[in-house]
Amino acid sequence: MIGPQRWHVAPVLVFAKFAGALLLVLLAVLSGDERERLLLCAAGALALGVYGLRDVLAPVRLSADAGGVTVIHGFAGHRHIPWHEVEHVAVTERRSHGLRTELLEIDAGESLHLFSRHDLGAPLQEVEETLRELRPAADQER
Repeated sequence: MIGPQRWHVAPVLVFAKFAGALLLVLLAVLSGDERERLLLCAAGALALGVYGLRDVLAPVRLSADAGGVTVIHGFAGHRHIPWHEVEHVAVTERRSHGLRTELLEIDAGESLHLFSRHDLGAPLQEVEETLRELRPAADQER
């Protein structure tokens, strides 16, 4: 039996968001009298800064133990879901416009929680496998 597990945003992505926000602030400062560019850069910098702040305030996106899973909820909150409420855990793949996207889906009946590799900082198949190992056998038969 394995112990409690936690998956979080990779630090390099947090750094990239703040670096991108700083770059956009610099572009806004250098835009001179071009109000449109100033507004676009400022909006982009604000958005990247807010998402970077979320990563700092709530770096753990998913954790799991024998009692259930805890998922990110809202901006920086968390919600615990007992295993008996989890209906399905799977890695799904979507293809669109030549791009392939994988997501880890945790279906809790009333809510569906989606996580990318970037959210969890780990290969999704490994996370799914770990969740299956943590989940009690009686709950896996659902």
